Amino acid sequence: MNQTINILVVEDDNDINQLLCDIIRRSGYIPQSAFSGTEAMLYLERQAWDLVLLDLMLPGMDGEGVLGYIAEHSAAPVIIISAKLDQKTKIETLRTGADDYITKPFDIEEVSARIDSHLRRAQRAMERLQVQQLQHKDIVVDTEAKSVSVQGAELAFTAREYEILALLMLSPKKVFTKANLFKSVWNEEFHGDDNTINVHMSNIRSKLAKVNPDEEYIETVWGVGYRLKT
Repeated sequence: MNQTINILVVEDDNDINQLLCDIIRRSGYIPQSAFSGTEAMLYLERQAWDLVLLDLMLPGMDGEGVLGYIAEHSAAPVIIISAKLDQKTKIETLRTGADDYITKPFDIEEVSARIDSHLRRAQRAMERLQVQQLQHKDIVVDTEAKSVSVQGAELAFTAREYEILALLMLSPKKVFTKANLFKSVWNEEFHGDDNTINVHMSNIRSKLAKVNPDEEYIETVWGVGYRLKT
């Protein structure tokens, strides 16, 4: 990666914070320390970040609160680095929007490798945004013409239906919550109105099924959201 990579390190323990910053510098990236959730919010509101390393037990706003903000306002990958070992915390943070979870004490080389891995994945996602054509099974989405076709037959999609399907196809393995979809497509806060998302998803599935009724393209992950069916 030739461009400047900026990584926010949110950790209240000074020694651990500096160790993480050293790991980041050795990889050729630029770290920025934050020692509380409140301080982290100032940096998050000020600029975009390529990746965030986030502790959960923080003074001021806790790590879960910071993670919730990032999930709603940023595309930056988030790696949780925490002393909390319980499985419930891991699952909840991953479902809230974290991309990875590393427990303390951590291995320096593992942290470095995971940072590199998530940055590569984010870079590939950005490159896919430049691709003019997305394909999943026999669906083809032309991102320049903003058109959708199945088996060569173009479908009449509304703008919102197109945006939902394109979002799913840009990250085919990701489970999108209804809040994710609403924030990304409507650019508004989600207040629990399931009906709006449900109606649009039903319309998308119906239009796809008219051309190929034997194929299931989108699956519901119960209690979580939606993703493309492989």
